[in-house]
Order: sequence, then C-alpha cells, then structure tokens
Amino acid sequence: MKVVLIGIGQAGGKVTQALAEFDYDMGFEAVQGAFAVNTAESDLQNLDIDTMLIGRDRVKGHGVGGDNELGAEIMQAEATEVMDELDGRIATDADAVIIVAGLGGGTGSGGAPALAKELQRVYELPIYVLGILPGRDEGAIYQANAGRSLKTVVRESTSTILIDNDAWHKSGESMEQGYDAINEQISQRMGLLFASGENIEGVGESVVDSSEIINTLRGGGIASLGYATASASPDAGENINTITSLTREALLTGMSLPQAVEAEAALLVIAGKPDRIARKGVERARKWLEEETGSLQVRGGDFPLETDRLAALVLLGGVERSQRVEEFMDRAREAESQNDEREVSAKDAFENEDLDQLF
Repeated sequence: MKVVLIGIGQAGGKVTQALAEFDYDMGFEAVQGAFAVNTAESDLQNLDIDTMLIGRDRVKGHGVGGDNELGAEIMQAEATEVMDELDGRIATDADAVIIVAGLGGGTGSGGAPALAKELQRVYELPIYVLGILPGRDEGAIYQANAGRSLKTVVRESTSTILIDNDAWHKSGESMEQGYDAINEQISQRMGLLFASGENIEGVGESVVDSSEIINTLRGGGIASLGYATASASPDAGENINTITSLTREALLTGMSLPQAVEAEAALLVIAGKPDRIARKGVERARKWLEEETGSLQVRGGDFPLETDRLAALVLLGGVERSQRVEEFMDRAREAESQNDEREVSAKDAFENEDLDQLF
C-alpha cells in the first residue's frame, strides 16, 4: 500500500519520521513521501524529513501551548499554503494519505481534523488519521483535548487508526523511554501493514494487496492494529498451531487499542517465507477471527517476507463501540466537566454534545 505521510504536531512529526525510517531501512518503498507540519519551530528542527512551520503570525514559532482550538484555527487559516506544499508530494500512484498526530496536545489534535477535512475536499484518495491517545497519567487537559479531537477527526477522515499510549507503555520506563518504545512499535506495525503486497520477495498463495486494507477501513469510524511474532519451523505443517496462536496473541494482547475485539470488519495478514505459511493454519485463524470479532467481513492473505519468523497482523475496522473507547470518552468527558457540570453516559459520548467537536 503506497502512502504519503503527514505528521502534525510534535508527536505526529516524530512518528512520521520513525515510519519513514522503518520503511527505508526495510527497503519496502511503501512510503512515497513524508512531511511534517507544526507551530513550534524547535520541534521541526529535530526532524530529518521535509517540514513546514505554520502560525508564525499568531504564535511566533513557539507552539500553541496545548490549545487545540487555536491549533485548528491556524490550520484552517493556512490550509491553502499547506495544501500548496502537499500538492507535489501526493503522487498519482499513492493509495492513501496518512495524517499522523498525537490527539492530546494542541497543534496535532486541532490541526489533524482540520487538514483531514481539507484533504477530503480536494482528493479522492482515502484520508486516514493515525491518532495517538494520551495515557491515563498525562493530565486532564490532554484527555479533554483528545476527546474533542477524536470526535472531530472520526467525522472528517475516511477512518481513524487509534493507538492507545497505555497499550504499549511498560512500568518503570521514563516518559522519554516510553515514547521512544511506543514510536518504535507504531513504526514496525504500521510499516508492515503499509508494505503488505508492495514488496514481494516470494510468491505467496494469497497475497494481500492495498484494496483489502482499504476495504477493511471503508466503513469509517475507529480502527485498531494488532501484531505478534514467533520463530517459524522450516516445515509448514508444524506452523499450523503457530499461526493460530499468533493470531490469538495479536488480537487479545497485541492490539493498539486493547479490549477492542468486536469489529465491523477485519484483515489478517500472515508474514513470512511462503513455504513456511501453512494454509490450514491461516484458514483456522481466519475462522477463529470471525467468531471472536463477530464480523462476517474477515479478509486475509500472505505477506511474503525473507525471514525465519512468522508474524500476524490483525487490522480491525469499526471498533468505536468497544469498551476501551467508551472508557476513554468517559475519561475525556470527566476532564471536560471540570469546567462544565453537565452529565452524559460514556456510551453516548460520541453522539452527545457534552464534548464539543472542534469545528
């Protein structure tokens, strides 16, 4: 799947660079371009990809200080200039545009939905947002920001692939170590997903292509991505149980949005040497995935890769009604209600106006 990456804000820029570096190091050539936009000049100076500073007249290059309404206003005001910069970067053979942003800060959480809306207006390509939720301990303002941003970005994007910082954060890690580890996990998982079907080193029996990723995300809403890997036996028959176990691990313990199991659609990708991928194992794993997710739209296929390991990628589309999302929206609503005493159930948070959308 050939993609163009646009990082918005500090976290968005860092993750975009990590994704571009992973794709380059692996030789996949799935990333067709990487670009970062921010209101804070210092954050852009630390990146090796192309960058653009916005909001100079408003914030003098110092960022928006966590004010995502201001972040949205600046992106809307300078949308023409940003789109001009992107015009030559979105190649005709690109399958999708991916906006990458942390949803808890200011520039990313405000700018991502504003840019998604503008890109949807101009391009016929799918416009996906890779959104990163703040952890539970990151403060009330970040929870409230992310709640409002998530509501808005789900409306404005083709689909929003959600990463929960708490999913991959290990106890005992410093904040910087935690973010670096999370960025590495994001780049590996998303990088493998993008590369599926693009860089074929062998001939698989049923190779995944970009249309299957696009169709899995076609229903919109929120998506989640899981991953698991293990050593592979040279004998494909001995890998039947390995493939089913990896699929279970990816769904039950390796998702970017934990506890999000029920889904509208799913995609299972098994990566490894084609002669080590057991068809019986893949079919069993797909059937189990159908039962576990409750979805009748479970696609699947191989990703031929020169490695002695097998890996399972599980992409779920339409998980916005999951327990994890409801819990987060409840947390965001409570943070917002510090200034507003209105009450609403977490289950209705997406429809209720207790958390206003950004625009």
